[in-house]
Amino acid sequence: MASSGGVSQSAEPSKPDITEIGMNTLLRLRLIGSLLAAGALGACYHTHTYSAPGVVYVRTGPPAERVEVISTSPGTNYVWVGGHWAWVNNDYSWIPGSWVVPTASFTAWVPGHWAHDNHGWYWIDGHWR
Repeated sequence: MASSGGVSQSAEPSKPDITEIGMNTLLRLRLIGSLLAAGALGACYHTHTYSAPGVVYVRTGPPAERVEVISTSPGTNYVWVGGHWAWVNNDYSWIPGSWVVPTASFTAWVPGHWAHDNHGWYWIDGHWR
C-alpha cells in the first residue's frame, strides 16, 4: 500500500467542548432573564390613572410646590394666581403663576389644590370669590 506522505487527516470536524456549550447557554439565559426583569421594572414604574366622570385620578401625589418669584403687579386691578402642578401626558408638569384681571365683581382667587381619596390623587380647580 502506498503512503500519502505521512500526514493523516481526520474526516471528522472538531466538536466543541461541553463546558463551552454550557457557558453559551447560561449566558443566553442570563441575558433573557435580564431583559425580562428590565421590562417588568419598566411596567411597574408607569403611573396608572383612574378616571371618573369629570375627574382624573393619579396614583402618585404631586411634587412639592415650587417657590415662585412674584413680579410686580402690572396694574391695580390684577390678582396673582399662583402656579401649580398639572397632570399632563402621564406626568406632572409645572404651570407657572401669572397676574390676572378678575372677571365681574370677583376680587379674590381661591387656589386649586390636589386632594386624595381611595382612588388616588385628583385636582380641584381654583376659583374666584
